[in-house]
Amino acid sequence: MHLASSSPDLWSQLFNFANYGELLALVKNSILAGAVLGVVGGLIGVFVMQRDMAFAVHGISELSFAGAAAALLFGANVVLGSLAGSLVAAILIGLLGAKARDRNSIIAVLMPFGLGLGILFLALYPGRSANKFGLLTGQIVSVDDPQLGWLLLIGAVVVIGLLVVWRPLTFDSLDADVAASRGVPTRFVSLAFMVLLGLAVAVSVQIVGALLVLSLLVTPAAAAMRISSSPLAVPLWSVGFALVSVVGGIMLALGGSLPISPYVTTISFLIYVVCRLVGARRGSRRSRHPVSLAG
Repeated sequence: MHLASSSPDLWSQLFNFANYGELLALVKNSILAGAVLGVVGGLIGVFVMQRDMAFAVHGISELSFAGAAAALLFGANVVLGSLAGSLVAAILIGLLGAKARDRNSIIAVLMPFGLGLGILFLALYPGRSANKFGLLTGQIVSVDDPQLGWLLLIGAVVVIGLLVVWRPLTFDSLDADVAASRGVPTRFVSLAFMVLLGLAVAVSVQIVGALLVLSLLVTPAAAAMRISSSPLAVPLWSVGFALVSVVGGIMLALGGSLPISPYVTTISFLIYVVCRLVGARRGSRRSRHPVSLAG
């Protein structure tokens, strides 16, 4: 009896679309910010996967969280605080972590340090608990016009920066040694990528929170790589998956009373599962019907 009565309450917390049209008008900034984040995350996520840097994303997000929490405590701009934390972490990893082993050890040191600092700043913050919780799990109605302007500016910088370094970055991501022998400034390209990644993480933390950034900067690209290996199709699929995840998550979260992150991460995970199944099915078909080398 108790389970039966609690089921409607649980459902209304997850999905409640009463007055949905009025609520939708209140979060137009969040939807636009989410769309920008989908494009940014989908594009940069391809290189995160190619360079095997998913762990770095999580490390940067912890310092971004610490920066945002510090800004919240001292009454500064939260976006700028998140941005400062992300860039510090990204530059440190880029400068000190040229080799994978060094990079992983640096990230493993930075992650608990950043998380500990963030928790300290939030513990000292006397304001509303919703602001504290939002830095970790995302906020849906908190994107005001100035914050949206910052997000659009940072997103544009990341996209333009990626387009500028796309070819050398692709070459360096696939084979750094060959790229260096062909004259590609691999050190500069790697550092530039880390700066762009830091900016992308700072944008992502504002929407989905520090704990779940991977769902937008890694999962969509990982899903895209399961169904295609085309250098053109993979970024397009990745952007599409990221857009569906974040905008769809916002639209669903608007009808419930939960943070945005569970919706975004669930959609992103389901997309990955479907793509993995599709990729496995294609692989089994190829193994049963191999292409004849004789033509």
